Parts: sequence; structure tokens; C-alpha cells
Amino acid sequence: MTKYPVAELDAHWRAANYLAVGQIYLLDNPLLKRPLRPEDIKPRLLGHWGTSPGLNLVHTHLNRVIKERSLDALCVWGPGHGGPAVLANSWLEGSYSETYPDVSRDAAGMARLFQQFSYPGGVPSHVAPETPGSIHEGGELGYCLSHAYGAAFDNPGLLVACVIGDGEAETGPLAASWHSNKFLDPVHDGAVLPILHLNGYKIANPTLLSRIPEAELDALLRGYGHEPLHVSGKDPLAVHEAMAAAMDKALDSIARYQREARTKSKRRERPRWPVIVLRTPKGWTGPGQVDGDPVEGTWRAHQVPLAGVRENPEHLGQLEQWLRSYRPQELFDEEGRPVRQVLTHVPEGARRLGATAHANGGLLLRSLPLPDLDAHAVPVSRPGAGIHQPTKVLGGFLARVMADTADRRDFRVVGPDETASNRLDALYEVTAKAWQAAPESTDEHLSQDGRVMEILSEHTCQGWLEGYLLTGRHGLISTYEAFAHIVDSMAGQHIKWLRSSRALPWRAPIASLNYLLTSHVWRQDHNGFSHQDPGFVDHVLNKSPEVVRVYLPPDANTLLAVADHVLRSRDRVNVVVAGKQPSFDWLSMEQARTHCTRGAGIWEWAGTQDAGQEPDVVLACAGDVPTMETLAAAALLREHLPELSVRVVNVVDLTRLMPHEDHPHGMTDLEYDALFTRDRPVIFAYHGYPWLIHRLAYRRHGHPNLHVRGYKESGTTTTPFDMVVRNDLDRFQLVMDVLDRVPGLSGRATALRQQMTDHRIRHHRWIREHGVDLPEVADWSWPY
Repeated sequence: MTKYPVAELDAHWRAANYLAVGQIYLLDNPLLKRPLRPEDIKPRLLGHWGTSPGLNLVHTHLNRVIKERSLDALCVWGPGHGGPAVLANSWLEGSYSETYPDVSRDAAGMARLFQQFSYPGGVPSHVAPETPGSIHEGGELGYCLSHAYGAAFDNPGLLVACVIGDGEAETGPLAASWHSNKFLDPVHDGAVLPILHLNGYKIANPTLLSRIPEAELDALLRGYGHEPLHVSGKDPLAVHEAMAAAMDKALDSIARYQREARTKSKRRERPRWPVIVLRTPKGWTGPGQVDGDPVEGTWRAHQVPLAGVRENPEHLGQLEQWLRSYRPQELFDEEGRPVRQVLTHVPEGARRLGATAHANGGLLLRSLPLPDLDAHAVPVSRPGAGIHQPTKVLGGFLARVMADTADRRDFRVVGPDETASNRLDALYEVTAKAWQAAPESTDEHLSQDGRVMEILSEHTCQGWLEGYLLTGRHGLISTYEAFAHIVDSMAGQHIKWLRSSRALPWRAPIASLNYLLTSHVWRQDHNGFSHQDPGFVDHVLNKSPEVVRVYLPPDANTLLAVADHVLRSRDRVNVVVAGKQPSFDWLSMEQARTHCTRGAGIWEWAGTQDAGQEPDVVLACAGDVPTMETLAAAALLREHLPELSVRVVNVVDLTRLMPHEDHPHGMTDLEYDALFTRDRPVIFAYHGYPWLIHRLAYRRHGHPNLHVRGYKESGTTTTPFDMVVRNDLDRFQLVMDVLDRVPGLSGRATALRQQMTDHRIRHHRWIREHGVDLPEVADWSWPY
């Protein structure tokens, strides 16, 4: 006699498989109360069958252990192509109908479930934001395991199962994220149960991990620090028995590790957490052959095994035979409701995988206890009188946030080995870096319960933080500006998730994903060309305007004001670009707050414009180094052309430049014209690639008068000022731009233009002889 209730488990699994096939194919006749007809079939067959039976198996067995052990659980479904499976299980357990009452748990709702899948006006084919219980899209592969660990951090009562497809297991981000187990604290964190699902094939090729010898795969997983449990087979009842035993063994191990860790007072040995390796055929229980070609257990089962069902009577007959093989009359009553045997092991209430609040993190989110900015502000008696490292000042602010959340444990800072390099090391005064591997005597700031997280994988860092945010917590990722590009696509996926989530009234807003990009292009003079790339901003601003924001604070106090804002925000991706090197303090805290609220404004103290009159020229700037060069240019113009009316405009929020019709933060034409004028020359010194500013402002009245200087891909290992000279962003070039573009000025300022040219020539000679910048540049400060 079997130890496990395999008959009930198999009934649930068959029901889920039936529902998954129905979603791919059926428009009508959901319970097969009559023979299938071509008009019962969707005109376009979309979706993915191949991974669905394996996902259904995992869901079925998770249900049992959750109910038997009274677990709080979440599952991350890595094979996002398995959307039909996760939707099917959500419908079976009732969470789908509670979320979408029009898709009731009966025959009419089943028909609606089938019709809406991958159908215009319906739901996507992937496990998407529309899917109850999901925090992971899965369309782009590589991130499921890092998302799972992010969900588990600081969630000590949560089990996070993570199904990893064997195609996904071939990606670099997934390979790096196996090391997340070296950061999981069994005392303060939950547990992650990876389930590596080997069905053997991708779209058209075999998968690597399914073809290497089992002993080699076992050694690989043990090398990652896991204890593998292998389940394989094709006979459903035997696989149910083996899977149930593996689940129990895995959860017993997890419970033992947590119990031992939580009762010890000294440093603990790192657990060897279990991983389940599940081998089942691709497209299991589907058609064995189609038109003489093998399908089940091959790559042909990946998407739609029977493609010509409407036109080909033989295919239609095969589909009906396939659906009836699950014996739906045993699984659903006359009204289409799941029978008791199907639901025997389904959890109740919030313990259902589709109903857990951990997959709708905004329901659990608490506002951060953010400190008073004045307590961390730098004093500014007059513009440019002081010098501070902006990110170091920010570090003190973040350390206070970290200290004030010590008991709550719902705030983390992540980054690729750069927290101290980026001057955020004040955090180590209140917490350490998470570390479960072996310590050495020379190590600093490592602890098993630390809440700063560093691993030299930008993908893993972001995956951790996304999982953390999606389950109701707060955080920030800090990285070198140039290498944010490593997660370009990942950022795009999170932006898409947020945009879709915002349209779903049942999804509560979550804390924003906040990037701090520092060690930026203008102060990577020591690392050189490979570290000089400000283009992440361009990538982000291509995305959904209701989600994305970009901030370029010019000094320490504006960085504090921006940080306070982004940490309070919800459902955003905020990109903050700020320097870590010593730079001038321009604004007091009160001025910084006002300026950041505006997003862009006139710095009256920096210009020479008469009140009530239009200026002769506008000097605009965005970014810390461009702001300094702009102010230096303004000072030169005031010295040499005191009669020239100059307006200085600083932009903190880059999206303010966009039309208000295109972005919520965008200015109206009247607002834009009030800052930049309709017809005066605008010399804009911008932190990044200059054409971005043209793209944002191309519809403005004054665009023909807009001349932008920025990074034009000219970099090397050189001096800080030579970087701006190489890219024609220096103060001398900006003065020449003014002389060339203010009508009538070039003819009477020829001598000044020649003087500016001479300064640039002298600069080139000086740095080659002395290796440092000109004294008048290196020692410059705002003179007024």
C-alpha cells in the first residue's frame, strides 16, 4: 500500500493538465459534453504545452505539503511559458475566481478561462502580473532563482519554491544565482527550495543539464552547496510517490536547519539546502506522435503539439482523444466544478499559492521611517563655499534608515562589491554584509545577519532586490554607472511588470526599484574608456513614462532630497545619477527641497539676468560635473562680458523636459518657455549623450535654438578636466558656444573667443607635462 495519497494527487494533476490543454485550444465545449467541432477551436493557437505537465505536478505536490504542514509558501515559476499550468491551478484552488469573479469556478467560468488565454482582450501566455500568486514574468529567462531568494530574505516564516526550467538553467544569470545560498540566513530569512525541472528540450534543441550524466549533474549541484534529491520517471503514479517522498525529505531538512540555527547563539555552519531534480518528459501525457513524428518527450511538444486542429479532422480527433484521456467526467461535476477528490489536498485561504499576500507585496508594505533631512544636510552659507562627497553624505542617511529598520528588517542595500567604493560605508556602522560562507581573520564587515548584500553579479543583485520589493519590502541598488547596462533588459522587464501591475486594481503598489548610479562617466578618469558610459538613462527613458524617473542631483543636499523622494515612491523605477568624488555644495537643504520639487529651475544667483527681462542666453545643465562647468562658464562670462544677460537653469528631474502629454512630470509648453524662452539660444551641458536632450525637447518652441554638449564617446585614462575637454563640455567651450550663438556677439568678442581657445591649448600641454589639471581649473571655486 502506498504511503502517499497518490489517487487524490493524480486527480488534481489530471484536472490541471486538462485545464492547461483547454486554455491552449478551446473556445467552447469546455466539458466535452459533445464531440469536438472545428468551431470549438480557437482560430489562433498560442501557448506552450511542453512544460505545463511538470509545473502542474509541482503545484499539486506543493499543495499537499502546504496543507499538511500549515506552511506559508510562495512559488516562483521560472518557465514562464507554463502560463496555462499556473492559471489552471489558480482556477482549481479558487483564487482566480476570487480575483476575477467573471471567471467563476464552474462550466461557464471554465469556458471563460479557456477563451481568454492568449486571446485579444484576455490574458498573456506567460505567468504575468495578471496571474494571481505570481511575482515573476518568466518571459526572459535567468532570474527566477534570484527572485526567489529576494522573496525569502527577511521572511523567516516563508517557504519559497522555485521551479527552474532546464533551458533557463543554461543562462549566466541563473548560474550565478545558485550562489545565493551563501547569503541566506536560516535565522532571519525564509527558505528557498529550488526544483530543477529537466524535461530535456528547449524550443528546438536538447538541454545541457538533461544530457550530462546524472552523477556529473549531482556533483555540480553539490558543488554549489546543495543536497540533491532526484525524482524521475514517466509512470504518473510512480512519479507521484517519488515526488511526495522528495518533498517531505526536503522540507524535513529545511525545518531541521532552521530549528538548529534558531536555537544556537554562536556562528552556525552553512546548511546544505536541498534541491529537487525532477526529470519528466517534455509534453508529458500529450500526443505521442503527430503525423508520424514523435512529439511527447521531444522538442516538438514545446508549444502547440497539434497545430492544424481546425483544418485537419485527424488532428481534431487526436485533440479530443488527448483531452478525454484525463477523464474529465471524474474530475468535474455536471456544473463544471472540481469534485472533492481533486481538491482534497488544496490549502485554504491565504495559504493557497494563488492567494498568498507575499505575491502581492503591496498588501504587506509599510512606509519606511525616513529621518529628517536636516539632520543629514551639509551646511551651505553661500553657493560653492563648501565641498562634500554627495554619496558619502547619502551614506549617513541610508545608515540611519538601516538602523531604524533593524527590528523590522525590511530595508536592504545591494550592489556588486561597490558599497564602500561608492562611499556608502557608513552603513557598516549599523549593519554588516550578509555572508554565510567561511570567514577569514582579514575580513571586514561580514556577518551572517547583515543587510548589505554584495556579489559581483549585477543580475543577481537586481534579482534579489526585485524579489525583495515584490514581496513588500524596500531597498536600493548601487552600482557603477557604466555597468548598469548589464541589467538593461532586466530593468526593462521590471518596468513592464510594474506597468501591467498598475492596471490591475487588486495589485497593491510596491516600493520602487531605486538605482544609485555613481562612479560615473566624468569621474572615471582613472579607470578609463571601459568604465565611461552614461547610456543607462537613455535605455530607461525609452520605457513606460508612468513608471520611469531619472534624477541628476548636482550636489549633496539635492541628492538627499531626491533619495528621500524615491524611497517614499511606489511602483516606479527611479534612476539617480550622483558623483562620489568631492564636489561643491550649491544649495542649502531648504533650497534643495524646493529645487527638487520643481525638478528644474532658474538659479538666479548664478546668472546676470535683469528681473522681468528675457536673457540674451540660457546656460542649462543637468548633472554634477556639467553643473560645475556651466557655473564656471557663467563666471567667465560675468567677468569678461558683464553686460551680457545670462540665465542659468539647472535640471534635476530629466523627465521635466518631456511634454506633459508624454510624461506625468513633463512641463507644459508655457512652463518650458518660462524657463528656456521661446527664441533665445540655450547652451545645455548634459551629463550623458547629448542627443537624448534633443529627443526629449524636440517638440518645444525653442528647440531650433537648443545646443547640447555632453558625452560623445571620447574617453580614456586621463585627468578629470581632460574628460570634459575631450567631449567639448568644458567651461571654455561653453563660453565659445555662447559667443557663437548669441546674435551679434561673435564679432565683438573675438579676443575672448581666442582666449578660450588658448586655454584649451594650454590645458593639453599642461596635463601632458604635469599629469594633473591646470591650477586655475583644479583650484577653481565660485567667485561670487
